[in-house]
Amino acid sequence: MDRGTERDGAVTEHAASGRIPLAVVVVDREGLVSHWSSGARRLFGAAKEEALGRPAVDLLPVSGALPDDDDPSPYGAYGAYDGLGHDLETSLDGRLYYPAAGRARLTVPERDRVDVLWWAYPLVGPGPERLLVLGADVGRLRQEDPDDDPGFERVAPAFALHTDFPGAEELAHKLPEILPSMSVEESARIVGQILELGYPVLEFSQNDRVPVTPDWGVPRRVERRARRERAARAAAQGLPLPQEYSEEGEDLEYVAVRERLEFLNEVSGRIGTSLDLSRTIIEVSRAVVPRFTDVAGTYLREQVVAGEGFPDGAPDTTTMWHRVAVEHTDEPGRWDDVVPVGEAMPFPAHTPFFQCMTSGEPVLVPRISEEMGHAIASQFEKRDIRPLITGRSMLVVPLKARTVVLGFMILLRHPERVEFNDMDRVTGAELAARAGLVLDNARMYTYQESVAETLQDSMLPHIPPRMAGCDIATRYLPGTLLGRIGGDWFDSVKLPGARTALVVGDVMGHGLNSAAMMGQLRTAVQTMAALDLPPAQLLRNLDDLAQRLGDTYLATCLYAVYDPIAGELHIANAGHIPPVLVRADDGRSELLDLPTGAPIGVGGVPFEAVRVRVEPGDRLVMCTDGLVEVRGEDIGVGLATLSESAAHPAASMDDACDTIIRALNTRGGRKDDVALLLARLNGIGSEDVAAWRIALDPVEVGRARAVVREQLHDWGLSRLASTAEQLVSELVTNAVRHSHGRPVELRLVRGDTLLCEVDDDDHELPTLLHAGSCDDHGRGLRVVSTLAREWGASRTNAGKTVWFELTIPRR
Repeated sequence: MDRGTERDGAVTEHAASGRIPLAVVVVDREGLVSHWSSGARRLFGAAKEEALGRPAVDLLPVSGALPDDDDPSPYGAYGAYDGLGHDLETSLDGRLYYPAAGRARLTVPERDRVDVLWWAYPLVGPGPERLLVLGADVGRLRQEDPDDDPGFERVAPAFALHTDFPGAEELAHKLPEILPSMSVEESARIVGQILELGYPVLEFSQNDRVPVTPDWGVPRRVERRARRERAARAAAQGLPLPQEYSEEGEDLEYVAVRERLEFLNEVSGRIGTSLDLSRTIIEVSRAVVPRFTDVAGTYLREQVVAGEGFPDGAPDTTTMWHRVAVEHTDEPGRWDDVVPVGEAMPFPAHTPFFQCMTSGEPVLVPRISEEMGHAIASQFEKRDIRPLITGRSMLVVPLKARTVVLGFMILLRHPERVEFNDMDRVTGAELAARAGLVLDNARMYTYQESVAETLQDSMLPHIPPRMAGCDIATRYLPGTLLGRIGGDWFDSVKLPGARTALVVGDVMGHGLNSAAMMGQLRTAVQTMAALDLPPAQLLRNLDDLAQRLGDTYLATCLYAVYDPIAGELHIANAGHIPPVLVRADDGRSELLDLPTGAPIGVGGVPFEAVRVRVEPGDRLVMCTDGLVEVRGEDIGVGLATLSESAAHPAASMDDACDTIIRALNTRGGRKDDVALLLARLNGIGSEDVAAWRIALDPVEVGRARAVVREQLHDWGLSRLASTAEQLVSELVTNAVRHSHGRPVELRLVRGDTLLCEVDDDDHELPTLLHAGSCDDHGRGLRVVSTLAREWGASRTNAGKTVWFELTIPRR
């Protein structure tokens, strides 16, 4: 580190500033830390999250006296002195009226003893900031001294007028680099106070002082790299060959062009390794730092980031640009607060960024002047970015694809590095063209994947977790093949009689065609299930439909109807893997032995259904073969693992699904999509069901109302009695009027809702009619539709069932 000398008030012409890694801390009016730089974290050992909001006296050795023994600092004992004497109060508990400086030796956790220099400035103004503290590690200074001068033991922090040194104006301009991120007005206010109170300096003796400027750890370029840059610059300007290349006899233009080609070849090999848009953005940004530039900021249009379609129209001053990546060689965290990744903003027409994105051509700014730096900084509210950009060379390159600007990159070089030139402009344009193509490929893939996932999600049902007498949990895992979309599905359908249909199916193949076929089959199953067709007949009709749709695709399907009152499963299988039934009494699991049947679409093959007795608490597991089938492994292994994992106890249905997925999805080789449906068969007890036979006599309608009222009173549902009586009266009256000879059956089922069913032997379903003011009939079903939570009608073997539900009020 160079030292400036001062003799008899005159400062030597060659006095240089001391570049020091600095810790920057701001303390608010309550004595709490409000800013804690990454340099402070390294110097004092506390992370930013730990420091913010804590009393500064607990973290900083900024005091004129030793701490009390009964209140030790978390850093251990330290010795301190300040250069202002005992008459000046420098404690953070009091008020600091003058700048203070000192040197302290402290013990930082997990580090050796650290020798710290500090400067503290009182801040005056409308903001909450009340104290600015700068700190430096004396040990680091000693390491940077080429002579390892023992005089560093005598170095002390002090203050001086910045005008006492050569380059005073430059010192004043560099001062904002020391400050934390803040608005231009706040920065100017604090800079004025610091310049008035005294510039921070290192004092080696009374006449040997060095002004302090921050060292943000900018790496120095190796001499070979510097020679190449000088050669490239000379080639672009048509200057004579530099001496170091003249001696080697190399052709200057050839060297410069080769350098650019090597760089572009290297960049091309480093980007585009993935179709993931986020990863591609990071690859593009990191490819140019530090070889081509010191700072690279990448901005993309809003539609590109959102994974939407191709942006329409040329960008304008209202176009939102998202900052998606910032790579740099500055101190870690130096740019994070000022230009955070993820921020979206428009750019005015007078900026070089707007010129680049509207013209689609690179924009070169050899040096960012103070005027331009101020104009750019004005776009960043409450943040002063001038110290980060002023004096740097800037190149703005567009990221284009198919003549449309997707975004742009802002490239900045440090002031001490050679400026961007015309050859760099050409190199940047080629770089942006390659990067734009890679980003567009990733964007298109992201867009297509989003479309596929949206289609898949729209085709899969949103099943409620509770149906009549059972709890349901589901999982869908997209396949690992390109497209991430397939033909697997699951479903549940509410049926008359408090029953539930449970469905799992798999269209063979992958891609959009399989998904489209799946959507048609699922809709057909929903429609036929609502007609309350028996399982075997439903699969027969589904097979006929598949034949009419075409013979291109086959599908497997497992269809089960659960009757919680009878405690029974009625199941039919069309070429699907069998379900697993886990018994509640002993936890035993078994693969149900079902007639296999042929896949849907084969045609001409009969389907059989079986009935399986179940008890409350039993669990039924239905899945597609993608979960149990692995290439090169017998499917029996997967089925055995499925049975074993299904039997594991779980706290909830979702936990049970996760257990099965973990057990089977960790095996390698799965490429197919997976549909999983798990149902806990809770049943409906006899105490929650009441049934009556009603004779075909209009007088019996009154009895129906009476038995319903009495039953609801016994169940503690008296608040529903009035509405239920009225609706039962309408349905029973219609049934008695249209029945042919068999008595009407009335049933109430108490579950999550109150279900009322009325059966008769008439096959004609009732229709909701519009009744005029003079009509005698047609109002009954409209009353039911108005007052009931849900209602419906379906045909049965003996006739039809008309039903309604009422919401049970919470107690």
